[in-house]
Order: sequence, then C-alpha cells, then structure tokens
Amino acid sequence: MSAPGHLIQLHQDATQLEVDPADFTAVVRAYRPYVAGVVKRMLGRDDDVDDIVQDTFLRALEGLKRLENPLRVKPYLASTAVRLTLRRLRRRRLQRAFGLWERWNPTLLSMPRGNGEHRARLSDVYRVLDGRSADEQVAWSLRYLEGERLESVAELLGCSLSTAKRRIAAVDAALEEAHRD
Repeated sequence: MSAPGHLIQLHQDATQLEVDPADFTAVVRAYRPYVAGVVKRMLGRDDDVDDIVQDTFLRALEGLKRLENPLRVKPYLASTAVRLTLRRLRRRRLQRAFGLWERWNPTLLSMPRGNGEHRARLSDVYRVLDGRSADEQVAWSLRYLEGERLESVAELLGCSLSTAKRRIAAVDAALEEAHRD
C-alpha cells in the first residue's frame, strides 16, 4: 500500500508501517490510531488519551528528525507514549492521595461491544490495575493488552528484563487474588 509522495508500506503482519520520519503528516496519519489505542489501554480511561497522544506527537516533531530508519518510528512513538503515560499515572496516584482524583470507574472507559461477562471482566481488570503502581500497570498492559514481548516491555519501560517480569507478576498475583474474592 503506498501513498503519493510518502513512503508508506504495510508489512505482512499489518502492525508495522514504514513511514518516512521526515514526513510528519504521514507519521501522524499512520500512527495516531496506534498511539491512541496503546495509551487508552494503559490508562484504562478515555479522558487523558487525547492530551497524551498530542504530547507524544509534539515531542516526536523534533525527535523523529533524528531517525533514519523508518522501521524505528513505531518503537520511538511507543516509548514516548509510555513515558508520558507513566508520568500521568504517577500524577494521578499523587492526586488521589490528596483526594483530587477519583478511583477507576467503569463508566470512564468506552468499552468494546461485547457480552456483559466480557465487559465485567474488563472492568475488574482495570479496577485491579488502578490499585497498582504506574510501572506495574504499564508493564502488565504492554505485555497482555498490547501483546508486547517481555524484552520489548523492559525496553519500553527502561528497566531490566527481570524487573519487567516482577512487575507483570505482581499484577498477575493481584488479579488472581481479586478473582478469588
């Protein structure tokens, strides 16, 4: 698939695009839905998604100029979005400690259509995630909601592989505990 004047080529796995990093408009057009989806799933609510996506692309405006390999655009945007989302989640936790932020509520996320059981499970998962640290939330979301490899999770979070595994395991244990209750 190609667009005139732009290097946009869809790979076989339909998840990796080649976009000329110098063509910022093409980058935004190609990756905005991806970045928004990742951020939304990490946050568990819709209200901050647009702000983080906009900040991601504002930072990318300068950062993408240094990229020479079009295959590095998606990882660059993902790591930027992860860093910004971590900051937002940490700020939420601090605001919540002072009563300035509400805990997760299922009405705050537009959920995919599905049966009531699926929606209830998703709601339970986000409720547990909301009680975990930002690093644990994001690690678990990247691994299970985004399907990232453990090595990619560690790279995106800027931590060791064993730390990424520990963070994911902590959320798994909390989910298991919540399921028992």
